Amino acid sequence: MTKYLLLKHYRGDHDIAYGDLAPMNEWTPEEVDAHIAFMGKVVDDLKARGEFVDEQALAPEGTFVRYDGEGRPPVTDGPFAETKDLIAGWMIIDVESEQRAHEAAAFLSSAPGPGGKPIHEWIEVRPFLGQLPTVTE
Repeated sequence: MTKYLLLKHYRGDHDIAYGDLAPMNEWTPEEVDAHIAFMGKVVDDLKARGEFVDEQALAPEGTFVRYDGEGRPPVTDGPFAETKDLIAGWMIIDVESEQRAHEAAAFLSSAPGPGGKPIHEWIEVRPFLGQLPTVTE
């Protein structure tokens, strides 16, 4: 079994079959409830298969920080409002194959949005590093 990180990307610039995806704060309460209920079903299904590890939604605000010398960490606002891509959350799964990770991500991508239609959100699938590479001289 291999662990994978599924990063949920809400992109404001992608075309989907029914048009651009409105930000979630513009959805009706019923549409938000249906989306959240679907996410719960995904978790329940993955738990039943023994593949679920963890998940968390992320707030849209945040900061970027980097080392810039002793005592001077520069902090910038972001990601965020100025970008067309928002990492909205993540899920960790532990599955038998990369193909199964892709299947789980595709199902996650079908979450309902406005009007109950699948949002076709981008899911980034990243395997956990199994072992450090060997360095030879």
